[in-house]
Formats: sequence, structure tokens, C-alpha cells
Amino acid sequence: MSGSITDIPGITVGHWTDRKAATGCTVVLCEAGAVGGVDVRGSAPGTRETDLLRPMNLVERVHAVLLAGGSAYGLDAAAGVMRYLEEKGVGFQARTVRVPIVPAAVLFDLGIGRSDVRPSPRQGYAACKAALAEDVAEGSVGAGTGATVGKAMGMARAVKGGIGAASRRVRRGPVVGALVAVNAFGDVVDGTTGQVIAGPRKLRGRGYMSTVALMASGSSVKGRPQPANTTLGVVATDARLTKEQANKLAQMAHDGLARVVRPAHTMVDGDVIFALATGGYAGKVDVSALGALAAEAVAEAIVRAVRLATSVAGVPAVGEA
Repeated sequence: MSGSITDIPGITVGHWTDRKAATGCTVVLCEAGAVGGVDVRGSAPGTRETDLLRPMNLVERVHAVLLAGGSAYGLDAAAGVMRYLEEKGVGFQARTVRVPIVPAAVLFDLGIGRSDVRPSPRQGYAACKAALAEDVAEGSVGAGTGATVGKAMGMARAVKGGIGAASRRVRRGPVVGALVAVNAFGDVVDGTTGQVIAGPRKLRGRGYMSTVALMASGSSVKGRPQPANTTLGVVATDARLTKEQANKLAQMAHDGLARVVRPAHTMVDGDVIFALATGGYAGKVDVSALGALAAEAVAEAIVRAVRLATSVAGVPAVGEA
């Protein structure tokens, strides 16, 4: 195992990155189809094709998930993913047409770099062309290029977020992997010690303030925080799951987010986690165990995202703050 979401056979990941404009997009491809689920916890989401992932709805299998910068504009990049899959004959059979199913979610990165440059269909297509089954790049790439965290004192005190990956295996059982783009309003903390790894930079000296402490004291940024945040994730497994179980997997995976992002799921975050189940492992599955390990993978991926991020558009990385 490489410690990435691509440890699941049939899953590939591609990035498109524009460091000058500080934006990008990331596609998780599952061209053979995977049972999909989703759980939206943040109160400021930007999403596409999430309703069809609910258990009561017709379509069960999806063919890709797109994570993108550019706020709502970035949802356009999903059209490029659809075009790529259509050219390969991949999609849901609807009479004489195959329609690729591509759920997507976006984060806000328009506050740094260039706000007039956003992922579009061309960039979504490029991310698909760059997709690999191994060596998934992490840090300030793809959807994590313009990501930032720790914005309670405004962007002037923020630090770079990014994208990270991790995986876990149930002993003699299925694998679950996570890919997470971290653009949180709050802090990223060590899940064991609670120490702030990335948050609002101190006014003097090195280190970080606690966002929760700032909010409790009324000392956070003046005015109402803007919905310019969001942590987006995809968890994938080779287990054979129903649509209901895939949704449960996405729900439990959010526990990992809440362990290391504080506060999580705020009114100004659009936190979303998708789940994909390819079904390559045909053995018996303990969904609770799988969900518990998915949460661990998500937590690790988030920490990796900020630790591997590099400075972009004047926003320092954690090693420089």
C-alpha cells in the first residue's frame, strides 16, 4: 500500500494546477463505476449531482468525483470530466446515450492569486488526462493550490492549506483511502495532542492562535466571517457496499474531519465528503469498522495536506509561519 486513495484498484487521481493564479482542480476517476454516497455537513456548500447520491434515487454508480477551486465558477470543470469520460464510452446508459455521472464540490480560493482565473471544462479535462493510479501529488496542487486555513483573524494571518491523502486496511479485508482538500475557516490540529498545526498566525513571533479560543473571547476578525472556506474529501473503498452503506461511510468519515479541524462544519464552511465503493473485494464487510478507518484516513490526509503545502500567492506554509 502506498498510503493513498489509489490503493483501491480502479481509482486514479489527476490534478490541474495554476500556482500563479492560485487555483486548481482534482479529479478522482472510477471509470468502471462505483456505488456513490455523500454527506454535506458545512453550511456554505457548493455542489453538483449530490441529490442523485441519496439512497432513494435511481442512479447508484458514479464515474468520477471532481474537487475544484474557483467557488461556484469551478463547478464548470465537471463538464470537462464528462467530456473525457464520454470519449471513452463511460457513463450511465440512458436509452441510446451514455451519460457520465460526475458529482462535484468546490472550495473558495478567489481571495488569493487571481479571482478571474477558475477551473473550467478545459481544466477538468486536463486533470483527467493527468490521472495516475499511483504517486498522487499532495500539498499545494490541484484543488489544494489556493487553499488556506486559520482565517479567524482575516487572510492577513492565514496559512496555506492543501490536499492530502491516506489509506487504511481492515486486517485480511477491504481497503479504504481518503483524499482531502483543506480550505478551512478553523485550525488544523494534531488529533492526539490537540496542538494547533496550522491556524491564525500570532501577531508577534512564530506559532498560531486557537480559533476556538478567539471565537469564545469575541476576538476573532471584525465583522461577520465570510463563506470563503470549505474542506472537501473523497473516501474510496474496494468493499462491496449498497448505496445506503456508502452514504454511511461518508457520514462516518466526517468524524476524522472533526477530530483535526476546529471548529468544523461551521456556517462559513461548505464541508463535503463523498464515498465511492468499487466492489472489488467480495468478502464480508463490517461497515462500522470501515467507517472508523475512513475517519482515521481522513484525519491523516488533512494533517498531511497542511504539512506538505508550500507557500502560494504570498500565503506562507506551516514551515514558514
